[in-house]
This record gives sequence, structure tokens and C-alpha cells, in this order.
Amino acid sequence: MSEMQEFSPVNNNMDARTAAAKTNALIAYGLMCVGLFTGIFWIAGAIWAMVKASDAAGTPFADHYTNIIKIFWIGLGVAIIGFFLAFIFIGYFILIGVWIWSVFKLVKGLARITSNQSYNS
Repeated sequence: MSEMQEFSPVNNNMDARTAAAKTNALIAYGLMCVGLFTGIFWIAGAIWAMVKASDAAGTPFADHYTNIIKIFWIGLGVAIIGFFLAFIFIGYFILIGVWIWSVFKLVKGLARITSNQSYNS
């Protein structure tokens, strides 16, 4: 029998700045995932990403912050349009669509960052 190798996927070969960038992006993703159901955490996740984005500049995870901020602003804009159009029923489809799009972008981001990959690589 061969010996099983010990595997630790947590921050292998990362300097402290890169590890902090990954951790802060994971916090922002987590807040936004919870925010899909509560709303206030959606805003908290976006603010966290906006505040911590400059700390991540130059790391492989910098584009995750861009992704999180983009999800927030595009989602907010389209949701406002959907809210106003809900009075003529089409807005409900827009709101459902933006929610599904947000879930997709968040899951893709989480999958990429947990594999230690940049969002757009």
C-alpha cells in the first residue's frame, strides 16, 4: 500500500498579502451569498469588497473584487428597473433574471477562488 499524502488546500505558497486578499474576497463572497436572501448582507459584502479592493491590487485575486463590485452595481441597477416594471408584471421576470445571474456569478467566483485562481483567467 502506498502512503496517503497529506493535502492542505489552504493558502499554499502564498505570501501574507495574497492570503489576506483571498480571505477578504471569500468574506465578501460569503456576505453576498447570504445577502441573496436578506438584502442587507448584499450591501455589506459589496462595501467590504470596495474597501478591501485596493489591498488586493497586484494579487491574483484582484479581479474577484472587480467581479463582486460589478455584481453589486449591475444587480442593483437592474433590480431597480425590475422593481419599477413590476407594476406591469414584466419586472418580476427581470428580478428573477437578475437573481439567477447573481447566483451564477457568485458561484463561479467562489469556485475559482477556492481553486486559487483569478476570476478571469
